[in-house]
Amino acid sequence: MIMNKILIFLLVFIFFSCGKESKKKQVIPVRVSIPMIQPEGKSVAIDTVLLNSYGSKILKEFYLSSGFKSVWQSNKDRKIILKQLLNSEEEGLNPDDYYVHKLQKFEKKYASLDDKNRGNYDILLTRSLQKYISHLSNGQLNPRNFYKDWDLKENVLDINQAIVVMLKSDSLQYKIEQLKPNHIVYKSLKKALKIINSFPKDDFKAIEITNKIVLNDTNPSLIDIKKRLIYWKEMKPKDGLSSIYDSITNEAMKKFQIRHGLAADGVIGKGTIAALNFSKRKRKEQILANLERWRWFPKEMGNEYVIVNIPDYKLILVKNNDTMRTHKVIVGRDKRPTPVLSSRLSNVILNPTWTVPPTILREDVIPSISRNRNYLAQTNMKVYDSNGNEVSANNWKLSNAKGYRYVQTPGTFNSLGMVKFSFPNRFSIYLHNTNHRDFFGKQKRSLSSGCVRVENPLKLAKYLLADEANWNIEKITETLQNGKTKAIKINNEVNVHILYWTAWSENNSLIFRDDIYNLDADLYQKLRR
Repeated sequence: MIMNKILIFLLVFIFFSCGKESKKKQVIPVRVSIPMIQPEGKSVAIDTVLLNSYGSKILKEFYLSSGFKSVWQSNKDRKIILKQLLNSEEEGLNPDDYYVHKLQKFEKKYASLDDKNRGNYDILLTRSLQKYISHLSNGQLNPRNFYKDWDLKENVLDINQAIVVMLKSDSLQYKIEQLKPNHIVYKSLKKALKIINSFPKDDFKAIEITNKIVLNDTNPSLIDIKKRLIYWKEMKPKDGLSSIYDSITNEAMKKFQIRHGLAADGVIGKGTIAALNFSKRKRKEQILANLERWRWFPKEMGNEYVIVNIPDYKLILVKNNDTMRTHKVIVGRDKRPTPVLSSRLSNVILNPTWTVPPTILREDVIPSISRNRNYLAQTNMKVYDSNGNEVSANNWKLSNAKGYRYVQTPGTFNSLGMVKFSFPNRFSIYLHNTNHRDFFGKQKRSLSSGCVRVENPLKLAKYLLADEANWNIEKITETLQNGKTKAIKINNEVNVHILYWTAWSENNSLIFRDDIYNLDADLYQKLRR
């Protein structure tokens, strides 16, 4: 009887168990193992009620790994952390965000603290360090929350693991320094912050001019202009404050224009006046915004990479930390901005075709065809339906316009020019040549529909292909002349980073560029909310 009951139970169990096979399996959470922290010296108990009041999961997990015991018994380690937090201003961060003053009070009377307050101090120090590490490695804000044209991988860091490594290290100072962005531009921004802080307070009023000012002109605004040049150390005070635009002021103005990415012609126009009207406070805010932006950028660019600074209209190719090539570029205009992204170059395409992307199709091509069916012939563009059949201009229908595929044939007239550099990205953009080469002569080159146009692309193609035997300039030119599309794989690993920064320093001088997409002021305000 007992055996029968057991058999019935087993059958019922198997039946219901089998019935569940088709259902979604229950996911059993697996506890992540956190390396045990071995506290130095005598530790004290952590108040779990206070710990929970912070509402921080990573803080709770950290003390779980220490058995809810304090970890910052080392006087040396505490002082190193406090110094880092106090000097966080050098990174463009705010010490008040890390409870520095409260921590200093704890530290000052550490010897006389009871166990409870030592535990409380320990918790606050850990939370401050976690926050600081997070800000250094990922920034204070998440760009994915407010930028649609952003495609950079998030810098992932296990903060608790990083602290465990610090505790086990012989040099906590060194480990903290390793967490900071190491790129030369970030370091130059830190230097820029130091430089701007060295300038005295300014109280200049906005300068206004009606007409351009050129050499030997007389204009009452020149007195205020000279004051600005003296303030920014382009001129010396002894050079005088007359209303005459003399040669000394002209040379100082050219230096100012170079630092701000303006045409260095000495002519004082609207662009130059706009740059002069930036106060110290606004320039500092710009530097702080750029420091935050650089904490979002990749920590490792790669051994060999192409980096494009959108507001500087410049492409630089770097290998083993040496600049190998520089090229002027044209970037997207403000209404069609070039996205920020990182990828890897895959192919050089000679005589490329151009498949019209959605935005240009919607805003440019379809309206143009609607007005003039000859537009297709004039631009050497072919239209294909969903089955791949070519659609003639006469059979083109506005009602189906968005369902067609529009392809521009190769040639000097092609919007991509004669050369295209491909890399995977979700925005369908690339580096390419252009059929408007005269645009490279312009100072302001935010003129494209999002893609990056490159000056002297053949030299860049030759370098990237790195195959003198098969793809020298002569061979590339010959292939271009035959008019056939040719895709050539880039065998070397060359990353491409299209980034955005408007401030840095060079040779102890501040360098600024126009914020062409108006991102800096908005970012600074978000940081201060």
